Amino acid sequence: MAVLAPAFDETQSATLAALCETYVPSVEVDGADPVEREFMARSATDLGVAGQIEAMLSESLLPEEFALVAALLDGLASQDFASLPLEARTQAVHGIREMAPEAKLGLDRLKGLTFLFFYALPDEQGSNPNWEAIGYPGPASAPPDAAAAPKTIRVEEVSGESTTLSADACVVGSGSGGSVIAAKLAAAGKKVLVLEMGGYRNEQDFNQLELPGYQELYYGGGLAGSEDGSIGILAGQTLGGGSVVNYMNCIPTPEHIVAEWSEHGIVGLDDDEAYRRDHIETVLERINANTEATTQNASHRHLMDGLDALGHEHRPIVRNTSLDDNPENCGYCGTGCQHGCKRSAMKTWLQDASDSGASALVGAHAERILVEDGRATGVAATVTHADGSTTAVTVEAPTVVVACGSVESPALLLRSGIGGPAVGKNLRLHPAFVVIGTYDEPVEGWRGQIQSLVSDAYADLEDGCGFLIEGVGMSPGLIGGNYPWENGADHKRLMQAFRWQAPFITVARDHGAGEVVLDEHGRALVRWGLDDPVDRRLAKRAHVELCRLQQAAGAAEMFTLHRREMRWKQGEDFDAFLAEVEAASYEPNDVGCLSAHQMGSCRMGSDPQTSVADGRGELHDVKGVWIGDGSAFPTAPGVNPMVSIMALAHRTAEQMLA
Repeated sequence: MAVLAPAFDETQSATLAALCETYVPSVEVDGADPVEREFMARSATDLGVAGQIEAMLSESLLPEEFALVAALLDGLASQDFASLPLEARTQAVHGIREMAPEAKLGLDRLKGLTFLFFYALPDEQGSNPNWEAIGYPGPASAPPDAAAAPKTIRVEEVSGESTTLSADACVVGSGSGGSVIAAKLAAAGKKVLVLEMGGYRNEQDFNQLELPGYQELYYGGGLAGSEDGSIGILAGQTLGGGSVVNYMNCIPTPEHIVAEWSEHGIVGLDDDEAYRRDHIETVLERINANTEATTQNASHRHLMDGLDALGHEHRPIVRNTSLDDNPENCGYCGTGCQHGCKRSAMKTWLQDASDSGASALVGAHAERILVEDGRATGVAATVTHADGSTTAVTVEAPTVVVACGSVESPALLLRSGIGGPAVGKNLRLHPAFVVIGTYDEPVEGWRGQIQSLVSDAYADLEDGCGFLIEGVGMSPGLIGGNYPWENGADHKRLMQAFRWQAPFITVARDHGAGEVVLDEHGRALVRWGLDDPVDRRLAKRAHVELCRLQQAAGAAEMFTLHRREMRWKQGEDFDAFLAEVEAASYEPNDVGCLSAHQMGSCRMGSDPQTSVADGRGELHDVKGVWIGDGSAFPTAPGVNPMVSIMALAHRTAEQMLA
């Protein structure tokens, strides 16, 4: 018998609607501009946001998790929250966040969902009524049809309650690492099956819509994060993995990192020149990494101005793209490259693997690795079909490659009871922070290449750690949910300036480490925070330097992504503002922090007590199981990791075939 999805009772639903209406209220404004009047008057209720949130939570949460949200709403209802006037509700939300830390995470996630739906939920025509007021045009073009963008990767089909497949090698995960190993093994004549938890989507599916893009292409629908809310996790979940949605910043592994990894015992890294020639250069050539197609949009030109004014070096990034790159569409590539110019794993290594006879099984969640007498025998997985039905799949394979990302890879090993004591430890996340500058001329940060400039000026600040300076694109749902919120009217005014805003970001090399553990249902749980004193100092320094860059670039005003607003305008005391930023709270949920790079949680090394795999990439305790993604990194590289993942996987594939 089908299990009914959980639902809120009438009081809980009314309280949720009142909470959403608090975050996005109807505000009366004077003025003749009807677009502004309608935008300010439009509330979360007008777009049915509370109903959207309830439906999402009902479908995605377990009953006990849903009950926690219901309990939060019950707590608000006990204060008669829904009947309070707007100002009193606003103060109640701030008060609860300050007085009840256990409620802070729940409130912030509901706030993020409110803004995600309000600014990114498309109607039947693929538009949103708020876009005109904030100057956002929505999709720039329609996707090509299937005839113009055929799906050419071989896909395995399964049906029924259960089935058994066989292969010489089962590669779990199709991203930057798994795809390279699949291609190398298939080219050597091995029968290869790739398991991918996401679906198979290509240009014909990429509609440049933010919300569907998160739901269809990202791990956890783009809403994943650490247990306490310290950091959001952005990772790909689609055939091709994160390479389908990343920003194409191709940075080879720094020489000192290669030496550091070699000291950990990774085989084949002792000769840096040979490693670059045989692996890094091979990878860069296959993905067509180049600077010829790199151009700077308005955001990056402002960043360049700031770096120049402060005397800091910078360079255009190397991007994995064809030379017919279309900059007008590039701002949407975080939800897939509709033009087809991004040389993702899907377009390169996975296609190579398929052309050599490999197959992919999509919608497949690997439950555990099968082991007999200390040797791999296959993988047990569950395939979820489009109609929600499932098929239990047993893949019989003497070789298993674990390459499902640094969150799911350790979870798979933990569920399987293999990998040793270091599984899930040493998680590195390259925490990223943002400061937004508002300029006198339109920036339109969604136009042009989503990332095109990088500076190493602050890469080595303390004990070999620091941060890169980069730019990033703008999308209203994600950024709106991370903007500071004092009250609904002020937040809307921040969003009205959306087209004049330029985000500068830092990407740090972690000094400390987090971990991945299993919850009581066997699911991955990320534990990470700014507990390491070096990481906390770097977080504060990152905000200060980003503010200095915004001022040097000529920003008329700027604000951080601290939850309580900290904003500076030209003419105000800048040194006092920097002191305020440095003294602000960096506790969980008090400042926006994101990770697009997850690494290190199944690291390679010579010591079975501190590493999961040996120097070749094979588990210390189980033969035939290899680590093939960024979780194999012994330490954080401090640069965008795609090329390092591919190069290390290329090396690991050669070790497997040796």
